[in-house]
Amino acid sequence: MDRKDRLTIAVLGAGLIGVYVGGRLAAAGADVRLVGRPRVLDDLRTNGLRITDLTGADIAVPADRLSLHDDPSALDGVDLVILTVKSPGTPAAAAEIAAHVPLAVPVLSFQNGVSNVDQLRAALPGRAIIAGMVPYNVAQPGPGHYHRGTGGELYAADDPALAPFTTLFADAGIPLTLSSNMQAVLWGKLIINLNNAINALSGLPLAAQFSQRVFRQCVAIGQIEALRLLRRARIRPAQVLHVPTWLFPHMISLPNPLYRRLAARGGAPRIDRHARSSMADDLAKGRTTEIDYLNGEVVALAERLHKTAPVNRRIVELVRAAEAGAPSWTGDALLAELRRAR
Repeated sequence: MDRKDRLTIAVLGAGLIGVYVGGRLAAAGADVRLVGRPRVLDDLRTNGLRITDLTGADIAVPADRLSLHDDPSALDGVDLVILTVKSPGTPAAAAEIAAHVPLAVPVLSFQNGVSNVDQLRAALPGRAIIAGMVPYNVAQPGPGHYHRGTGGELYAADDPALAPFTTLFADAGIPLTLSSNMQAVLWGKLIINLNNAINALSGLPLAAQFSQRVFRQCVAIGQIEALRLLRRARIRPAQVLHVPTWLFPHMISLPNPLYRRLAARGGAPRIDRHARSSMADDLAKGRTTEIDYLNGEVVALAERLHKTAPVNRRIVELVRAAEAGAPSWTGDALLAELRRAR
């Protein structure tokens, strides 16, 4: 019997990232259960799943080929759990895993931030909790349509528990890059993800926001503050894009003609017109954001070092205000606000 027929993967928290990753695996023939909210699942039941990306891929998965579940009992009997819930949902997800998943089943966390794996290990002792990282953005342009609008490859800790599954990911066109230093990878991703809050505050699609130097400068001053703290903590973030992480804020601060020239040569992240940050999507839908797990992690690191992170602390405050209904910011106004904080 083929390996794909014998191994079952559950995606717990099937939202934008979870449906994209799980859908790619299912399209390649893997046995995948998508466990998520009824509104997401009802859309897939009605419209099926269409997966596209910025490279031109266009994959259709009919509704009758999707295994859709809104009850965590669907976790019973699986061989791998891929966790894609938003970070505030980690404790509840851990409780569902504890109730339905045997100790021997590994859990691969594809969540934002740097602290979810530690939370999971504390809540689920004795299990193989594997750190993972998703570098790209997924948007939903229409019913049943999930579009990857930025580039990058999946990362996961080089853990023997993943060995039976790596071929499935490769066959699905989403290969896992295995790393022996996932703390560095997660911090490298978080530095790039500090753009999420700026994008959400701008109210613009990612490509439109990143085309404006003033917004890129807003991102850069928060990243530079974070990188200084990481140096003090002796944490060296991994390079997750085509340029070294320490160089990224200086590159994006360049005037538009120079920045566009570098972008054309592959030195900047690839972003298409559909892409929006997950935080912007949360604000648009009136949901609590993951700000505490992004810029808030920088503030927490500063506190552990008995230092301050005034720029990132102010960004956290501004996103909290946006959650309460505050309007979007222009680039000039936001940059002036963050420079005052600095």
